[in-house]
Amino acid sequence: MLIRIRSRDGLERLQIDNPNITIAELKTLIESQLRVPLHNQTLSTNQSLLIAKSPSEIAKFTDMSNPQTPISTLGITHGSIIFLAYEGERTIAGPQIRPAGSFGRKMTMDDLIAKQMRITRQENPHCELVSFDRDAANGFQNYVNETLAFAVKRGEDSLILLRDPDEEKLVEAIALGLGMRKLGFIFTQTIGQTKKDYTLSNREILQAVELQAESDLKEWVTVMVKLEVNDDGAADVHFEAFQMSDLCVKLFKDGWFETEIAADADPKLSKMKKDVVVGGKDTREVDNDFFLVVVKILDHQGPLSSTFPVENRNTMNTMRTLKTHLERTRNLPFVKRISDFHLLLLLARFLDVNSDVPALAGCVRAQATIPEGYQILIDSMAASG
Repeated sequence: MLIRIRSRDGLERLQIDNPNITIAELKTLIESQLRVPLHNQTLSTNQSLLIAKSPSEIAKFTDMSNPQTPISTLGITHGSIIFLAYEGERTIAGPQIRPAGSFGRKMTMDDLIAKQMRITRQENPHCELVSFDRDAANGFQNYVNETLAFAVKRGEDSLILLRDPDEEKLVEAIALGLGMRKLGFIFTQTIGQTKKDYTLSNREILQAVELQAESDLKEWVTVMVKLEVNDDGAADVHFEAFQMSDLCVKLFKDGWFETEIAADADPKLSKMKKDVVVGGKDTREVDNDFFLVVVKILDHQGPLSSTFPVENRNTMNTMRTLKTHLERTRNLPFVKRISDFHLLLLLARFLDVNSDVPALAGCVRAQATIPEGYQILIDSMAASG
C-alpha cells in the first residue's frame, strides 16, 4: 500500500508491501526510501508535530513511540498521512536526466532559470517575536468566538478585501501621531477549516504574501486565530503567527504564483506558473508550509485602552457611541478618556487628516493635556448624538 509522509520538506510517498508492519519496520522503510536516519525520526498522526519548536515539544508526541505497535492498530491504511519531524539534513536523490539526442534536450532560458529556483524552508524569521496588547487581543477573540462563534464568515474561502483608501489614510495619520505603524494582518479560520490537514490554504498564502509584499516591512507578521478542541472537549481560541518567507515574497513579486485557483484545487498546495525544484524534484505544486516561518507570540499591556467599540463590526459606531463612552469615563482626565485607537478613528473622520489628527494623537501619545479647543469640539460632537 501507499502512505504519505509529511515533513518540513513537504509531502512524500512511501511504498509499503505489508499493511501490518510495526512502527519500527515503518521507520526502517522511511530510512531506506526517504533517507531520514532512523534515530532522528519522530512520527505522529497529529499534524501539530510539524509546528513543534523544540525537542521538548516534539517529545510530547508519543502516539507512535512504541516500536512494536502495528501501524494497522493506529488506523493507518492506504493513503493515510503520517507526520514526521527530524533533526539535521538529508540527501534526496535528484531528478533523472533523460537526454534527447546526443547533445541532450534543448532548454530555453526560462527552463534554466526554473532549474535554479529551489524551494527551501526559511528557518529564522526577521521578526523575533510579536506581542499582542492583551485587551485588544481579548476583544478580537471574543468577537470571533462569542459573536461569530467561528461559524459566521465575514468572507468566503475566496476573500477579496475591499480597501478604503480614505480610511487607511486616517489610520496612518493616527498611527503617525502615536508613534506606531501597521505591522501585520490578522484573520480567523472557521471551525470547518481547522479540521483540514494544512496550516494556511493557498488562498490565505496569496492574501498574506500580497500584504507582506505591499508593506515592504521585513518584520511584517500574519496572524491566524482559530478554534481548537482541548483534551477536555472544550473549545480554546488559539493564535498562531507567521512570516511569509523571503523566497515566498520574491516569487510573488516576480509573478510565479498562479493567482487563479480552481474550485477543486488542493488548498494545501500553492501552484506555480513554471517548474520549481522541491526536494530535488521538478514540480509546479508547493506545500504551503514551505512558505511559513513561525514567529513566537507574547502579550503585553499597551498604553491605550480598548473599551471603545471597534468599527466594522455588526453595529455601526455613532456619536451616541461617543457620548456613552465619554459619560462612562467622566471621572478620568480628558486625555485618558480619548486614549483609544478606535475612538480616535471615529473622531478623525471629522477632523483635518494632515494637522488635527496627528496633533490629537500626539497628545494621546505624550498623555499631555488636550487643548481646550479640541475638548470643546469633541464634547459638541458627542452632544449631537
